[in-house]
Amino acid sequence: MSDNSTLKRSLGLWAIVGLGLGYMTPTVVFDTFGIVSEATNGVVPLAYLAALVVMLFTAISYGKMVQVFPSAGSAYTYTRETISPHLGFLVGWASLLDYLLLPMINALIIRLYMESLFPNVPSWIWVVVYVVIITAINLWGMRKTSNLNALLVIFEVVLIGSFLVLAFIQLSNGMGQGTILTTEPLFHSNVHLSAVLTGATVVCFSFIGFDAVTMYSEEAVDQKIMPKAIMLTVLIGGAIFFLCSYFTQALFPDVSNFKVTDDTLPEIGLYVGGTTFKLIFLSGAFAATVASGLASHASVSRLLYVMGRNGALPKKLFGHIHPRFRTPSFNVVLVGAVSLLAIAPSLELISAVINFGALIAFTFVNLSVIAHFVVRQKRYKTPKDIFSYFIMPLIGAGLTGILWSHLHADALIAGLVWVSIGLIYMLFLTKFSRTKLTDIDFNETEADPSVSK
Repeated sequence: MSDNSTLKRSLGLWAIVGLGLGYMTPTVVFDTFGIVSEATNGVVPLAYLAALVVMLFTAISYGKMVQVFPSAGSAYTYTRETISPHLGFLVGWASLLDYLLLPMINALIIRLYMESLFPNVPSWIWVVVYVVIITAINLWGMRKTSNLNALLVIFEVVLIGSFLVLAFIQLSNGMGQGTILTTEPLFHSNVHLSAVLTGATVVCFSFIGFDAVTMYSEEAVDQKIMPKAIMLTVLIGGAIFFLCSYFTQALFPDVSNFKVTDDTLPEIGLYVGGTTFKLIFLSGAFAATVASGLASHASVSRLLYVMGRNGALPKKLFGHIHPRFRTPSFNVVLVGAVSLLAIAPSLELISAVINFGALIAFTFVNLSVIAHFVVRQKRYKTPKDIFSYFIMPLIGAGLTGILWSHLHADALIAGLVWVSIGLIYMLFLTKFSRTKLTDIDFNETEADPSVSK
């Protein structure tokens, strides 16, 4: 008789990578191109390279930690187990911010797409229909989510490939720089490091998908594939972002051709391939947003599940697994309910606040490597260990700290308010320190759902 209280192991390497890429939404590079091009003075691909370097160091740390703690929970689990349960709780709470907001932003983007196509239909209808469908698919099970996500990711990758071909043709015909063999998208006289770092801060949230990958570790068919899945997600996603931004920057050295710089994707499609390609390109963006919605909805549901299973949130609700679908059903429905807030007219601040939680998570994953391997296991006696477990994660933490210093002020304020709420809740949870947080059941060991009793 199988154990119906645990997550089902059904995801292979490429299914997990696909979920990560779906979460990253590769077409977002075109949506944010105008904003980042203005911020960096026309070197968007350089900003993506800077962000990719930071993400690679952090991805290496994720790969180390996911082998030590093969459970869903990500930065929350790693910090709690290696540094402090209290700090782990606050890191998990901060991470909830970007995980909860990404599904909401996906719903908002879908609403905006549908408003442009059907302006006479009340916008709230699109949000409700989208959220109900995404919630139902996630409730049904990860195998269904993974399969649909794979189809959507393949569709958007094909469209991105089509864009690159058309961009090459337009450049060959003299558009923009008139050639792909140009260094202007990477360096010119008006490039400043602070501007590049500001741009890197804007685009770093696009890499959150590799963080989300760790949420599926309890559903991987083999735990050993997780480090490889993390690195592949970062490298493939980073390559797509760089290539797309390089060609786009070569086509559009500045933003003077765009009527709307807040979301340049429709105009990029129009200028590169005409009206027909614009409509096809928008359909690809729609598919990318749905794929991201599926993956982000699944990820935050599992983070809430781990926090509930461990007692950090009410266990009866958040730690519940549906006996038939083997999914954290309460959390899936709750995330859907939160996503309905996308009915509101503007979520600009929310998109900026996402980076607050992401950078907190990235920083503490790097620090967790040092805490576990150097401090606890005393692995600092060889040059290899010092380099792997101290220098590399320290560089990763330092680089995320640099990006942190370039966060938008409003994002910092909103993020600090959220963390303050978490601190108050933690004090309530521990009865104002009369009960130790370690007294809560933090046992991560669960029976493998694939094993019969």
